[in-house]
Amino acid sequence: MTSQLQNLSQEFKHNLKSVSDLLFLEKFEQKYFSRATGEFTKLMKTLGAMEKGKRQEFGRAVNETKNELEKMLAARREELKVKEMGNTLEREAIDVTQPQLPLHEKGHRHPITLIENELVDLFASMGFIVEDTPELESDYYNFTGLNIPPYHPARDMQDTFYIKNHAHLVMRTHTSPIQVRGPRKYGVPLRVIVPGKCFRNEATDARHEHTFYQLDGVVIDKGISFAHMKGVLEAVAKHLYGNETRARLRPKLYPFVEPGVNGEVTCFLCRGEGCGICKKTGWLEIFGAGPMHPNVLKAGGVDPDEYQGFAFGLGLDRLAILKYNIEDIRHFHSGDLRFLEQF
Repeated sequence: MTSQLQNLSQEFKHNLKSVSDLLFLEKFEQKYFSRATGEFTKLMKTLGAMEKGKRQEFGRAVNETKNELEKMLAARREELKVKEMGNTLEREAIDVTQPQLPLHEKGHRHPITLIENELVDLFASMGFIVEDTPELESDYYNFTGLNIPPYHPARDMQDTFYIKNHAHLVMRTHTSPIQVRGPRKYGVPLRVIVPGKCFRNEATDARHEHTFYQLDGVVIDKGISFAHMKGVLEAVAKHLYGNETRARLRPKLYPFVEPGVNGEVTCFLCRGEGCGICKKTGWLEIFGAGPMHPNVLKAGGVDPDEYQGFAFGLGLDRLAILKYNIEDIRHFHSGDLRFLEQF
């Protein structure tokens, strides 16, 4: 056993020289001195099988050797601390002869980000979950599950980008897949919104872009009515454009809701009197909505005879254009600092 102790001591001293940083030193210490699995702990556990006289002699030798090696370990730790402190000082040294560098101006949040953050805060205060869904979406979630089968003409209105050699994958045309993904993931009752980027094969002009942002929301519960939907959407309108804002709902076809409505609010600029922003109508279109179609509830695993729901979609680009009186949607993706510095 004495030779085993000597070999362990020589091994320790040899390996200690190769320890080059404090992190490695901690692992090295655990290897030899851990109370559970350390090499010296293993040696001490062999004492029980020895004769009493030899047990005392060997135990004393183990403790003496251990104390000697622990002192060497402590000395090595101090050496490494000094070394690492010197490296830190070298990295963080200040050149007092360096002339003062120009201060960089803080960046600006994008106007779409400002609108998104404002709405996320509002819906979070109303108890909505804020979810994220894939931008690369399956044909099922983007169309079929939303009551838009392959033969439906609504697909032509949302001409999108398909992935080569993967016909079942598309770049999502809206954030509406949350109507199916939401209840499948969280169950019901449910209140959830999802803001995000969408893609369509659009001819780009001052009012249309191939890449844009939407925010979709879903509410599913027992006893949900049309009045609940109107109340939520009016709260959004008043939050964005002031407490005097009024909302009206006009019929419009959306395959995933029944009946579908086109949501308009009184123009925030002229207060309903008519101006250039609202094209002299006094109203601004800002959302689409409606009670969820039974087929969509079923696709989300919800029994439409027991639960009801409504869904709504807001175009974040359009909201930003209206709120900040931006004349061209293409400014959003231009990267022009002169544009961004206004916000």
